[in-house]
Amino acid sequence: MRLIAVLISALWLCCQTVQAQVRTYDEMIAAGELKVAVYKDFPPYSFEQAGQPRGVDVELAEALAKALGVRLTLIWAPAGEKLDDDLRDYIWRASALHNQQLADLMMRVPYDRDFAQKRNEFGEMENGHVVMFGPYQTEQWQVAYDQRRLEKVGSVAVFEHHPIGVEVDSVPSFYLTSVFNGMLAGKTHHYPGVPQAFAAMKAGEVDAVMAMRGEIDWQVHEAADPQVALAQNAYPSMGKQLWEIGMAVHESNRQLAYAVEEALEGLIREGAVKTIYSHYGLRYDVPQMYQ
Repeated sequence: MRLIAVLISALWLCCQTVQAQVRTYDEMIAAGELKVAVYKDFPPYSFEQAGQPRGVDVELAEALAKALGVRLTLIWAPAGEKLDDDLRDYIWRASALHNQQLADLMMRVPYDRDFAQKRNEFGEMENGHVVMFGPYQTEQWQVAYDQRRLEKVGSVAVFEHHPIGVEVDSVPSFYLTSVFNGMLAGKTHHYPGVPQAFAAMKAGEVDAVMAMRGEIDWQVHEAADPQVALAQNAYPSMGKQLWEIGMAVHESNRQLAYAVEEALEGLIREGAVKTIYSHYGLRYDVPQMYQ
């Protein structure tokens, strides 16, 4: 029992040490630095090209840091199995196994009340240490197709006869293999990521690709192929098809959230955020909060 007590005490002290890494807004300003977590290898949002950071989230983080009068330090975050894990590792507890430092701010977090209020099997809030705020993007699902092999996409039913590429273990994957009692499953091809699915469409393996609109817009922009078109079809029985993306800070750092949100609103209203999205060929819809 004494050994167990010692281990528990050591674990508690370790957690306290990690929690102490959460900087206050005043400490961040005094240091002249904003640490922002962005997802690693996630074009068009955050990635490296020729050794330089690029992407919508990178440029927006730079603009926010400038508005706060501090320099930007990026923390590249490999995506975990669940968003809850990412928020824990980069916002409120850090990863002792990887000597991970905490970020002041994390990009690309769902701005969703149900997700923010989600509770575990014990009735505890899973993300109670996190404040999610600042919606800066509206996202949805999108299909792109090659007009050389597919004249139009009136509905997803066309993919009973035309092969379509999706990222493995993604929402489009689960949707297309289950909708209409699974009648599209035989023509749904799986790839490691959206770039590989687009490469397969270019090679003639599939006639279309389904993914998030931002990823599709980026791939269409990069392909610069007039024969690649964007479908306007609906997705019956899919559930949530439109959602907003925002940011997150530690619950103790609401002052930073207020400052970032004020800076973000100015960037949105003056058109700077739309311009950032246009750098990567992405369409931009102003989130509901700012309309």
